[in-house]
Amino acid sequence: MTRDKRLIFGPLAAVLLAAGIVGLAFMVPGYSQIRQTVSEIGEMDSPARIPFAVTLCGVAVCLLVFAAGVRSESKRAGHNAFCAYLIGCMALSAGGVGIFAFPHPLHNVFGESELIGYQAPLAFALAWRADPSARRLVAFSWALFALVWLSIALNLSSLLRQAALWSEIKPVYGLVQRSLFAAWFGWCAGVGVLLWQRRSAAPGS
Repeated sequence: MTRDKRLIFGPLAAVLLAAGIVGLAFMVPGYSQIRQTVSEIGEMDSPARIPFAVTLCGVAVCLLVFAAGVRSESKRAGHNAFCAYLIGCMALSAGGVGIFAFPHPLHNVFGESELIGYQAPLAFALAWRADPSARRLVAFSWALFALVWLSIALNLSSLLRQAALWSEIKPVYGLVQRSLFAAWFGWCAGVGVLLWQRRSAAPGS
């Protein structure tokens, strides 16, 4: 069975985002990966604004291709493909965040819309849970879904700035935000690899 090359775009999206976050930060004087948000790398008047937007648009394209591959694999296996559409939603959110740099009003709109795409691991786990040949995929998706929501909860502490938790998180908020990206894009990378291996192990591959 021919392997679907679109699946490698999940890991590619993760690598591209990680490289952009680490590499482009060097263009911003005094930038701290520990304290500052990722959006501050590409905000208005930042020397990294254009490269940051290009990077996020590249990530968005990778996610769209990956979503198409996940949809195809889900359909082929006889499972609901809703998770693929959630991945597509994340692609739109990522592109919007990059194009509409902070403090543009649409920046936060696209940023908040990422909550939709973050549900992709849950949708995948639910759709594939009854497939005995996909136990690793399902277990991995459940685990990363839990990590994603733990990271979301920690990130939302920024809305409760008077709470004790926020006082603990504020000095390392950059790392907290990156934990969310790491969990979700780590899921994309892992699912892409596991689906690729699944296709490789299929009869006739």
